[in-house]
Amino acid sequence: MPELPSRPPQLPPWESSWAPDGSRVPGTRRLWLAGALALAVVVATVTAISAGGDRSGEASPAERPPLALADGPGLLSLVSAPASASASPKPLSGTPSAPATPTASATTRRDGPAPASTAPAAPAESAPGHGTSPDAPRPSATWVSLRSVNYPDRYWQVSDGLVKLGPAGSGPERREATFRLAGGLADASCHSFATADGGYLRHRGFLLRAEPDDGSVLFRQDATFCPRVSAHAGAVVLESVNHPGRFLRHQNFQLRLDPYQSGDLYVADSAFRLVDGLA
Repeated sequence: MPELPSRPPQLPPWESSWAPDGSRVPGTRRLWLAGALALAVVVATVTAISAGGDRSGEASPAERPPLALADGPGLLSLVSAPASASASPKPLSGTPSAPATPTASATTRRDGPAPASTAPAAPAESAPGHGTSPDAPRPSATWVSLRSVNYPDRYWQVSDGLVKLGPAGSGPERREATFRLAGGLADASCHSFATADGGYLRHRGFLLRAEPDDGSVLFRQDATFCPRVSAHAGAVVLESVNHPGRFLRHQNFQLRLDPYQSGDLYVADSAFRLVDGLA
């Protein structure tokens, strides 16, 4: 069996020129590391507190406006603050409003200047109602006079066989402006207007005239007019029974039968008030 070489003997440290350092207390290095770590923590805490004080003026997350997409995908912008709840809402659209009442100064007259005083007007309707009785005051007597709405000092008046608007100042003028209100000759639910001499008012050539009754069907129809609701309070419009859609109106102070129009001038020219007979 081969012999192993012998190892040199291990000498203690103090015999190999090394000696322990007796000038340092054991564990000092760990104390230094712990102190450095504690100092770093203190510095970091002070720094964080200082940074938080500098941002104290910023709005809190609850006070910041929300984010919303703006103009394209991926883009964000601040949403503007909502409008105040105390703002009064706008009126709903489509809600219909009453049309303005026509005045004499706003309408171009063909019959000359309108009188200074005019009767009050109700809100205008799109067209006179058919088959309805006007809610207008009726004269107490059988004899009536018809007064213009936009010329309240003028009345229907027979002049040379034609019916025109005229003043009723004298006795003869008042008699020519008074008619007997009768049931319609062609329709009892409508009106006919008889003159003092036994004739009737009828349209011929679309002009209103005073003529004796010839007993014909055409005369009875021409002399029958149906009252409809007017746009002016207390007034009526009179529709021809044999020309539906045509109404009596004055033009150049002449009473005539014209197709319905929605203009303010026509609506005023075709409205009349039945009052007690002047004569």
